[in-house]
Amino acid sequence: MNQNATFPASVPLLPEQAAFAHVDHWIFDLDNTLYSHEAKVWPQVDERITLFLAELFGLDGLSSRALQKYYYQRYGTTLKGLMEEHGVDPDDFLDFAHQIDLTLLEPNPTLGDAIAALPGRKLILTNGSRGHAENVAGKLGILGHFEDIFDIVQAGFVPKPERATYENFLAKHAVDPGRAAMFEDIEKNLLVPSALGMKTVLIIPRTPDPFREAWEQVAVEAGHVHHVTADLAGFLKPLGRAAPLAPTMD
Repeated sequence: MNQNATFPASVPLLPEQAAFAHVDHWIFDLDNTLYSHEAKVWPQVDERITLFLAELFGLDGLSSRALQKYYYQRYGTTLKGLMEEHGVDPDDFLDFAHQIDLTLLEPNPTLGDAIAALPGRKLILTNGSRGHAENVAGKLGILGHFEDIFDIVQAGFVPKPERATYENFLAKHAVDPGRAAMFEDIEKNLLVPSALGMKTVLIIPRTPDPFREAWEQVAVEAGHVHHVTADLAGFLKPLGRAAPLAPTMD
């Protein structure tokens, strides 16, 4: 794709616009990417997972938390560990983990406008469930801007950062990675997208998130991290331009 397909030839491109001039597939993670930690969405999910393990194994809170993080580190998600080692029903786990209160999650029309202005297709790729993604994106007021959601169920419960998950996503949605950009809050989840040819953007919190590990909030400088921002809407705004609307989930 040449730059004239997305920007008028008479308009000089800003550096960030030039870097994304070829992109017409915009892929977003959900949790801690499309909303800030002040909404206290992910901490609730995290606590529900701890409670699930405590009730399943009869553990105290500290022991349950330690087991949860062990599975997360070893398998990529706690759910994957529970399925592999204990045959836990994934639907039961996901339903339990995502029973949360979204009261503090407010609509974000600025982000919605920025996403709507991006040319081409917009998709969500999440290790969570479709229902959770629909609830969160719906509360943010941005759900209608996305063509589809690829969740952990469609991934066969194989989580990011496994290469197979990205390959399955690309195949299902006929996405050319050379024309795609991936937005993520976890640095290691950008390794495969970069290797596949995507532009990558790491989302970091504006202020320290007390509910996440410090290493998860660092503005990583690495070859597979092409851009870093603490302001997703502000980052996207200069990339938007007039273009035919993509199909939506409405």
